[in-house]
Amino acid sequence: MPTLDRHDDVYVLDLGDTENRLHPDMLTALNKLLDEIEADIRNAPRPVALVTTASGRHYSLGLDLDWLAGHPQERLAYAISVHDLFARILTLPMVTVAAMPGHVFAGGAMLSLAHDLRIMRADRGFWCLPEADINLPFTPGMSALIQARLTPQTAHEAMITARRYGGLEAAELRIIDQALPADDVLPSAISLAASLASKAGPALGTIKTRLYPDVLQALRSPRL
Repeated sequence: MPTLDRHDDVYVLDLGDTENRLHPDMLTALNKLLDEIEADIRNAPRPVALVTTASGRHYSLGLDLDWLAGHPQERLAYAISVHDLFARILTLPMVTVAAMPGHVFAGGAMLSLAHDLRIMRADRGFWCLPEADINLPFTPGMSALIQARLTPQTAHEAMITARRYGGLEAAELRIIDQALPADDVLPSAISLAASLASKAGPALGTIKTRLYPDVLQALRSPRL
């Protein structure tokens, strides 16, 4: 289960040390921690930013397909809950940075795209959208998010070919903002987030919401 820590003005949300798949229990836990952050800043408005990371070799491998296979009747509700998390991260009223220590696949890659900035380990790990390989189409909301956050050429290649991008390749294509040595990923993300913590507030949330109206509409639609 994810945990929450704080480094001065920066909250650090650790997804865990496993594959960090988006199991319903994981989604519930993440939303509770985000509730905690937002309640805290409502009670005492101040500079704040968010870094999400992981303590294992995976940032997140995305949807929990094993759970979904065992609960086909809950497919729509599950997809809506995943979409809601993406939309929530995308519009948080603070700067968000994904600090990725290893593999970032499928729904985990989409979760990273919902962040404002992304830093990834340069020497090991891949960022990948493998849906074409596993015969699982993107939902309209997922497609909208990916296409809004990547260049058209990169979105096309990533979605159609399921290419695995190492950190340096991902940085060159602007999938991520920085590719760094493993020991520098989290400290650099915290430093970057801290430098932007003063931007937090309702205005930033409104800016984000108005920046991505079509993505939010698609994510909040029940259509799959």
